[in-house]
Amino acid sequence: MHITFVVTLYSCSYGRDDCSLCLAADPQYQCVWCEARDSCIFTKRCSTSTTTCPAPIITQIEPKNGPLSGGILLTIRGSNLGIKAEDVKEIMVANTECQFRKEFYSVSTKIVCEVGHGSMEKTGEIQVNINGQHGTSTNEVQFTYQDPIPTGINPLRGPQAGGTVLTISGTNLATGSIQDVSVYLDEEPCRVISFGQEIVCVTGPNSKKGAVSVTLQIGNTKKEIQNVQFTYSENPTVSKITPEVSIRSGGRNITVLGAGFDIIQKFSVELKFKPFTDISSRRRRRRQIERHQKFEGKTILKINDTALVFLSPPVLEDPELYQIFILIKMDGHVVERQDFQYVADPTFENFTDGVKKQVNKLIHAKGSNLNKAMTIDEARAFVGEEPCNITTLTEKDLYCEPPEDQPLPKRRQKRDTVNNLPEFIVKFGFKEWVLGRVEYAQVSDVPLSLILTLVIIPMVAIIIISVICYRRKSQQAEREYEKIKSQLEGLEESVRDRCKKEFTDLMIEMEDQTNDINEARIPVLDYKTYTDRVFFLPSKDGEKDVMITGKLDIPENRRPTVEQALNQFSNLLNSKSFLINFIHTLEKQKEFSARAKVYFASLLTVALHGKLEYYTDIMRTLFLELMEQYVVAKNPKLMLRRSETVVERMLSNWMSICLYQYLKDNAGEPLYKLFKAIKHQVEKGPVDAVQMKAKYTLNDTGLLGDDVEYSQLTVNVIVQDEGSESIPVKVLNCDTISQVKEKIIEQVYRNLPYSQWPKPDSVVLEWRPGSTAQILSDLDLTSQREGRWKRINTLMHYNVRDGATLILSKMGISQQPEDHQQDMPEERHALLEEENKTWHLVRPVDEVDEGKSKRGSMKEKERTKAITEIYLTRLLSVKGTLQQFVDNFFHSVLDS
Repeated sequence: MHITFVVTLYSCSYGRDDCSLCLAADPQYQCVWCEARDSCIFTKRCSTSTTTCPAPIITQIEPKNGPLSGGILLTIRGSNLGIKAEDVKEIMVANTECQFRKEFYSVSTKIVCEVGHGSMEKTGEIQVNINGQHGTSTNEVQFTYQDPIPTGINPLRGPQAGGTVLTISGTNLATGSIQDVSVYLDEEPCRVISFGQEIVCVTGPNSKKGAVSVTLQIGNTKKEIQNVQFTYSENPTVSKITPEVSIRSGGRNITVLGAGFDIIQKFSVELKFKPFTDISSRRRRRRQIERHQKFEGKTILKINDTALVFLSPPVLEDPELYQIFILIKMDGHVVERQDFQYVADPTFENFTDGVKKQVNKLIHAKGSNLNKAMTIDEARAFVGEEPCNITTLTEKDLYCEPPEDQPLPKRRQKRDTVNNLPEFIVKFGFKEWVLGRVEYAQVSDVPLSLILTLVIIPMVAIIIISVICYRRKSQQAEREYEKIKSQLEGLEESVRDRCKKEFTDLMIEMEDQTNDINEARIPVLDYKTYTDRVFFLPSKDGEKDVMITGKLDIPENRRPTVEQALNQFSNLLNSKSFLINFIHTLEKQKEFSARAKVYFASLLTVALHGKLEYYTDIMRTLFLELMEQYVVAKNPKLMLRRSETVVERMLSNWMSICLYQYLKDNAGEPLYKLFKAIKHQVEKGPVDAVQMKAKYTLNDTGLLGDDVEYSQLTVNVIVQDEGSESIPVKVLNCDTISQVKEKIIEQVYRNLPYSQWPKPDSVVLEWRPGSTAQILSDLDLTSQREGRWKRINTLMHYNVRDGATLILSKMGISQQPEDHQQDMPEERHALLEEENKTWHLVRPVDEVDEGKSKRGSMKEKERTKAITEIYLTRLLSVKGTLQQFVDNFFHSVLDS
């Protein structure tokens, strides 16, 4: 027998610090206010309880002042301010009645009332009557009636589009609170953004030009500013932007000419990128969303009534793929211009050996596109810390006149003669090029006799010391060279040995797979299936499509008529003149689309498949006519680029028929072996299931640039309902569950066609470490979480060891794991929110990680950067291992 008791624990004193809060408690808890203890306690623990609360106490009011006409809400805070709203009988503010607003009332702690009209400016206390108990505020808590008087505004005018930040000055403007303040320009509101001794608001748009009155309203007080009006002026205009082109790195002085700029307070510039409509569909899909780039007005260099100058912003996008719009924002007015474009940055050639011998009066720098978007007046050059006067700027050459004396370098290096030479720097806008260093020719005016006396003797000593140092340096350099040479030879030898070992392992694996291939042969489609897939697009009817079965669904009473018509049409198709004219007639029809042409050509190929000589003759005749058309149109290069005619598709089908036997007998097997070899090489190391990068790959863009610790496991797999014999399968402990399923399916069903393999999502993998069983899945309640990221489960996560037994069974409703069922309501919602926040081997860096990395040390930052060259030997190893399979494939193709 089970007996259930419901026990309620309740503390009368918790959250009830005064009498009103105590008496407002639920009567069932029997809480009373005990005068002896001055606290709220249980009734049986108090002998001196009372039902009458002490006088109310006022501790705070907000706001502390208001206008004479009232109309603002006053919040009074304190204690013992009543048990319910009906307890509040009267509220007096500075001897003026304040209308109680019971909808804002809070038991015992807060009263809100609407301040009434005051006769004059004065300060007084707050008085409340709570069921006959009177409470008065102290001298520190008093309310002041004052009269706000606005006297001026700044500025006096702005654009019709609005956006002007208007400042209102006067006396006693800090009256009430910001919620009580409104500003109107005639009848249009001005959005208040700041409140205090001055009131600041932002003007809205106005359809009419001219002066408008400014009215300040606080509560019930409305004050129009006397003898001052705000004037809406015509929006500024932009007539020209010069120059109209900038380099991609930006920084060029762009002048905007127009009128009315003096009424604008804030300028800013934005760029809008719109993809051109004639770019390829793939690029267009990636760039459907217009990109905006903000460039705030703080970069404006000069401004007056008719002109402003800003620096062109740098762009990250390729300017050739976009139409660029420049948006000039002037307060609330926006002007959009299309007459602006970006070009690629110019390029410069570095000095030979990094040093320029300065023997002439001019320094010459070579490059390309130097004056495409830059003038000689805008370009700047420097030799060290001093400017180099540019005298000539052409498309490929820049000449500048350096200082007479060799300047100091910007960054000096100790004990480094070359780095103590001044740098030659070219700056175009924000872009800067360091082309090398400049070495000035040394000119001596010292007499020869003095040189002989002061230089020759020290020179002899220097030469002797130099020879000694040179010999030591040479010996040290030779030792370093031999060391590096030995290291390179060792590296080459290790790569060679690794290639041999991995090639040997691969050949052993491929020998097993070759045996499997010899037993089950290469998975080649039969001729009918091959031609069906080449000739026709996939149909919704699948294998039951009439073009595959060849069976027409015709009523028996109409079958003889249809068969007779088809035989007659077949006879017509055997007439060359009819067939050619028939094709020409169809191609002239506007409704005969490219898809219909492909379908018709495939039907014709099927109909004439038994007469390939006749089919080839028809194709040759049509092809000669097509060649003649392109020659007449003087556009032969476009021929065969797109299947726009029936004959082009007929040629494609004809070649597919001719190639079938060749693919089956010659090229198919080495191609399939090359595929299996590549797949084996990739899967023998870690493969990131999210980033699709692998440790062993042929391309550095798909290279997993992190060292992932892993080990190979051999698991014993039992396929449920297919016998109790276990099948050994090699997997990695860092594989995801889906990757393990794919490797198991490939090993178990390797003798069956791929189309008959079960899908990884349709099977369940179960691990039985002992008497227990556990369903393995990529994501479940045990998945590791790091902030917003969730890691995909691996065999290492489940601690599956070498030799473990796994059960592979088909997915069923009853076989769904219990964790998965519990996961449905909450985990699925979380996964939907974080569908792109999963990771496998390497977690991508998100915004939070970037913020943390900025605060980290430089050493930690360097460790997070993967250098592809470190893993170059891994790429060479994979390529060297697969070289024989690539050679075999090309030999089979080229030698046939």
